[in-house]
Amino acid sequence: MKNATDHSAEPDFRVEIDQNPYLPLGGTEVHAVVSVTSDNPVVAGASVRAAEVIIIDTSGSMYGEKINAAKQAARAAIETLRDGVRFAVVAGHREAEMIYPDSARLVEVDATTRAAALEAVGRLRADGGTRMGAWLLRAAELFATAGDGVKHAILLTDGQNNEMSDVFERVLTRLQGSFVCDCRGVGTDWKVEELRRIDAALLGGGPGIIADPADMAADFRAMTRASMGKAVADVVLRLWTPQNAVVRYVKQVAPTVQDLTHRAVGRVAQAVDHPTGSWGAESRDYHVCVEVPPGDPGRQLRAGWVRVVLPGDDGAEDQVLASGNILAEWTSDEDRATEINPRVAHYTGQAELARAIQDGLDARREGDDRTATTRLGRAVALAHESGNEETARLLGRVVDVVDAATGTVRLKTSVDKVDEMTLDTNSTRTVRTRPRPSGPGSGGTPGPG
Repeated sequence: MKNATDHSAEPDFRVEIDQNPYLPLGGTEVHAVVSVTSDNPVVAGASVRAAEVIIIDTSGSMYGEKINAAKQAARAAIETLRDGVRFAVVAGHREAEMIYPDSARLVEVDATTRAAALEAVGRLRADGGTRMGAWLLRAAELFATAGDGVKHAILLTDGQNNEMSDVFERVLTRLQGSFVCDCRGVGTDWKVEELRRIDAALLGGGPGIIADPADMAADFRAMTRASMGKAVADVVLRLWTPQNAVVRYVKQVAPTVQDLTHRAVGRVAQAVDHPTGSWGAESRDYHVCVEVPPGDPGRQLRAGWVRVVLPGDDGAEDQVLASGNILAEWTSDEDRATEINPRVAHYTGQAELARAIQDGLDARREGDDRTATTRLGRAVALAHESGNEETARLLGRVVDVVDAATGTVRLKTSVDKVDEMTLDTNSTRTVRTRPRPSGPGSGGTPGPG
């Protein structure tokens, strides 16, 4: 079942909800896939306020080919910035050093500043340690001077963070949601989990590996181009639930898996806001699970009211961009109650696929071949079932597949570290299902909350 809603403001958002609303008698868990689409946001030069910070790891291990490629990549990003965007370039080593401008501030892109920045990037030198928390704190300081608008950072590293884990975690907690950061690791001496922690805190598009430094410039250009396509920042998914209901989880499930449950912030009665970051012309899917008290046969309930909201600042009124309803109805019809919505089933499998890959790779690194074989075998079966061909291809570099349908695999005795890390970084990237045809639904009727 799907219900579609009207949008009320620019940018042009809409919400569609896929679910089976029928619950068995005594049933309490309601599952739904919430699809949010921004069709035609206004992106017209300086009409969209935006800021960009480019952070380049210049620790000693970046010496040689990698630092030269990083210079080219930084230049590619600078060339892609549109006029009017405020920007800065930071060198990251034992501290965060301003490369351009020469003081801790942002400057607007124009012909003069672009040329000066391109020249300043030549000063990048490989020397020192790796303290990613310090680099991110400097980015946050720079963004704090930019006011509202889209705030995006690119962070490139080739090594492991030298900060204590608890110190790093405190920085990420402090900066949570303050800007969006896309992370890239070059080579194979960095930790995927460290960049994944940054990605989770700062709502990036998933960490990525650049195996060949020669590919760095194209990747930076693509990330910057995507950032320049964002039109609205700080969008939240607001979920209202009835009294005595419990939100079990809210997860982004496409284009990447990102658990937003713990990021919930209460702003209005019986509702919590889940941050979604900046939006351009795109679509994202979210899996929502709400637990409600059991109802009598035939009873209908709105188990959730989902709204896409731009929260108002300094007392300004919130802007509701789109909304939709999650429904529940109790029935004694076993066929109705046990039917699983195809999209809910698909994304449940995609989230499990990500976990299975990460668990399997962790077990393999720890020498637990039995667990690694079981979990990676499960990943192969899930990738096969869902048609996730790219993940299936990457899994084939880590295991020998005997039977994809049953997940029967053998661990390869020798695996290239690039292949292992590529599979790890891609584990949270999902494939989408086609929406089902629209059926009868409650639409976006205003309601309590």
